[in-house]
Amino acid sequence: MRTAGPARVLVTGGSGFIGRRVVRALLDAGAEVTVADQRPFPGDAAVHAVLGDLCHPDVVAEAVRPGTELIIHLAAVTRVLLSVEDPVTTHRVNVDATAALLEQARQRGVSSFLFASTNAVTGDVGRATIDERVPLRPLTPYGATKAAAEMLIGAYAACYGMTGCSLRFSNVYGPGMQEKDSFVPRLMRAARDGTGVQVYGDGTQVRDLVHVDDIVAGLLTAWRAGFSGPLILGAGESVTVNDIVDAARGVTGRDIPVEHVPPKPGEMPAVIVDISAARALGYVPTHDLKSGLSTVWPEFSEAAK
Repeated sequence: MRTAGPARVLVTGGSGFIGRRVVRALLDAGAEVTVADQRPFPGDAAVHAVLGDLCHPDVVAEAVRPGTELIIHLAAVTRVLLSVEDPVTTHRVNVDATAALLEQARQRGVSSFLFASTNAVTGDVGRATIDERVPLRPLTPYGATKAAAEMLIGAYAACYGMTGCSLRFSNVYGPGMQEKDSFVPRLMRAARDGTGVQVYGDGTQVRDLVHVDDIVAGLLTAWRAGFSGPLILGAGESVTVNDIVDAARGVTGRDIPVEHVPPKPGEMPAVIVDISAARALGYVPTHDLKSGLSTVWPEFSEAAK
């Protein structure tokens, strides 16, 4: 259980969608934050920025400064279809860079390493509920590289005394998604532009959508609890893709036409997660689907004006 004062924290991928919210929460808590990313961190002089590719050893050495207490590792290839098209780059970014960060963390005496993983490490379990005990059987290079990184983190935690937590996110959405190409921003753009969206299959596949602010709260909860091992973070509420479309229509007030297309490789029929382990640490999701989408729509609708 962490009870000390402000910490020195490294956030990799801190200029991204989730990273920006994590950094803001850390700064609000009084932490000294370094962001390592290939893009500049937008407009905050309080952040120490390291620009570069974490696959390069000099960038890793600069990012993990002496006195760093916590690394939150978000930087990754996150697109499943891109991982299928280019598995070599996906491995280099998702596994090799993680290994380099872990080794630098060991040498610098970093006490905690939090990793953004995914429930895709379990592969297709049908409509069974996924908890932390489900065996790892990933279907894609994306899932496989996240599983490999989890194994590395577990080994470093066991051998070198650091806290290593792999947080398995479900589908994350929220404000700041204008540049993303996942399903929620596609729905928002379709509502804004008066166009439609493609839905894989018949739309009855089940997903757990979790708001980015709930993810940030879960990350900080796991760190403060000193939790090691895999931990699922989600909303704990599964909805169909058709439900997501209907909720988006309700929030935006727009008719969003749907075109049904064949499923892509690696598309899972259901993601149903058990978040009881996270709840036991004090994690409490605050957004349901409608309230969460209501935080996303204004950025898209205002952009149209």
